[in-house]
Amino acid sequence: MTNKSVYIASPEALVGKSTIALGLIETLSRQVKSVGMFRPVVRGDHDDLTHALLTHTGIDQTYDEVVGVQAADAQTDPEAAITSIIEQYGALQDRFDALVVIGTDYDGATTPTELELNARIAANLNAPVVLTVSGMDRDIDQITASAQNAIRAFDEQHINLAAIIANRVNVANVDDVAWRLGELNRGVSGALPESALLSAPSVREQFTAVGATMWRGSEAWLDRESLSTVIGGMSMPNMLSRLEPECTLLLASDRAEMLPGLLLAHASDTFPDLAAILLVGGYEIPASITTLLDGIEVDIPIGTVETGSWDTAAKLHSLLGDMTSSQRKYAEALKLFQDRINEEALVGALDVARTQLRTPRMFEYQIMQKARADKKTIVLPESEDPRILEATSILLTRGVANLVLLGEEAKVRADAASLGFDITGAKIQSMYDPELVEKFAATYAELRAKKGVTLEQAREKMTDPSYFGTMMVHLGLADGMVSGATHTTANTIRPALEFIKTKPGLKTVSGSFLMCMPDQVLVFADCAVNPNPTPEQLCDIAISSAATAKAFDIEPRVAMLSYSTGDSGKGEDVDAVKAAVELIRGTTPEFAFDGPIQFDAAMDPKVGGQKMPGSQVAGRASVFIFPDLNTGNNTYKAVQRTAGAIAVGPMLQGLNKPVNDLSRGALVADIVNTVAITAIQAQG
Repeated sequence: MTNKSVYIASPEALVGKSTIALGLIETLSRQVKSVGMFRPVVRGDHDDLTHALLTHTGIDQTYDEVVGVQAADAQTDPEAAITSIIEQYGALQDRFDALVVIGTDYDGATTPTELELNARIAANLNAPVVLTVSGMDRDIDQITASAQNAIRAFDEQHINLAAIIANRVNVANVDDVAWRLGELNRGVSGALPESALLSAPSVREQFTAVGATMWRGSEAWLDRESLSTVIGGMSMPNMLSRLEPECTLLLASDRAEMLPGLLLAHASDTFPDLAAILLVGGYEIPASITTLLDGIEVDIPIGTVETGSWDTAAKLHSLLGDMTSSQRKYAEALKLFQDRINEEALVGALDVARTQLRTPRMFEYQIMQKARADKKTIVLPESEDPRILEATSILLTRGVANLVLLGEEAKVRADAASLGFDITGAKIQSMYDPELVEKFAATYAELRAKKGVTLEQAREKMTDPSYFGTMMVHLGLADGMVSGATHTTANTIRPALEFIKTKPGLKTVSGSFLMCMPDQVLVFADCAVNPNPTPEQLCDIAISSAATAKAFDIEPRVAMLSYSTGDSGKGEDVDAVKAAVELIRGTTPEFAFDGPIQFDAAMDPKVGGQKMPGSQVAGRASVFIFPDLNTGNNTYKAVQRTAGAIAVGPMLQGLNKPVNDLSRGALVADIVNTVAITAIQAQG
């Protein structure tokens, strides 16, 4: 019998269950259609872990539906608490294909009673357990001993221990710890390394912890993470050599004359960016320094605090941040889990009934994995847009692609840092590089010579980010381009049409959407480019769309849509589709196709069997070719809004090299997905 749940349990506090929960939710979301979450025991009216996971995972539950009983009630009357937990769990089981159940938090010292409570709950829910132990400040033997003690508690309840995962392990010990845990357990074992980012507090949390008052800086910067604390009690040259990336620097307030030099170092590319500066000791800041800084734009938070360096540092040293408090942390947590845990083995150990359906979460994971398998270089011309910078940070963390941002390096990196986005791994390419400008202009002038384009006109064109980025793709300096967050579709596509051109055998560029339905992924085209395609253009669109389907592991069964099916209809529009079908047939395609066919006959097996019996496409189409842009664009939006589909695109088809257009209202997630699909197009 297959399971519908997994219980995350730990024998102690501060193990980082949120990282394990994120990883499991993502893993199960790619195996089954719906995943829910349950917290049997919580403390207080606001459980931070629950709120964070609901925010970041997209699970369709309210807070009240997720939480069970209060810890105080579980201690007072354990039997009544377990009865209530079972009832709540049973109601959730009916709603979801799989449930991730997250055990107690140990807000204090480890207690055998709390471990026993988790074991009893897991046994009553008949849920396999993923045991999570802490590796923080422990050697290999200590981690192993902690796991052994916990295993005994679960063995007493005859619980299926599906996996043991050590979290926050010293990087040097990760492989050895994973091996030792494997010796203890027949299921899956693994170890995740300690991450300074995941445990990092925000600057706001630091200011609150030490009672700091904001003196200078941007309010938005308070929500950035601080990765370490540095005490600045030395001369400027020595202090500069000790600065650490994204650190909070403690500086005695009677040394405020150091501030201009520190701010200059922070703005420089040659020293690490700071997270914040705390002026400690409670001394009055000289008026001359205040006047000097009044004339400088200061983004980095500078706070004042009455306590001295050591007392302040002690409070900050023990301060830990919420592991799912930001999109950056979320991406980092998922990457650690996916890099170190064997997903196939884990799903097998959990024995969760897998669906044969392809859910949107599965598809998103698959395209990310496919892009990572053969990393390509994608250029993003719109580095001035905060969404692009945030997407860059996420893509680099996930290792999806190599990224090039167009802009001036100092400004782009400063903009990213001011917003709290880490784009360290991105290349920043200036559009004023004289060597590239001349090379690009000469190439463009040569390609457009028949249109009368002069070298001077070509230089002018290269001041347009879309032209510059497209020329990088044309000359092989990038494998693809994604633009359109701030530029129009025409501005994005025009350069590609001018000199990247179409693939051999094709004359038409078209726009398709990957429509992620609740149970499958479909291709809709053309929904973006050609208003009234000719039969020849419809043929090209069908061929390109079939290739798109194959690139994303969708078996292409192409439906040439019309308002009639087969020979039942007459008229100019139907005749155009019939002519396109004959043209496709003449190309000896390696994919199934049929038409003219109505949407219901293409989609519904019963209707398809009645209207077009014997067809390979009717009732099971995966690629839908619309007769005109009006129909295509409206249909994809109607399906998106009424059927809950996720529309990924538009993706340009038919070009020699991939260039894709974003909606100017694109969300960060849209940009991330578009870069991934562009990278996959570049692979093929």
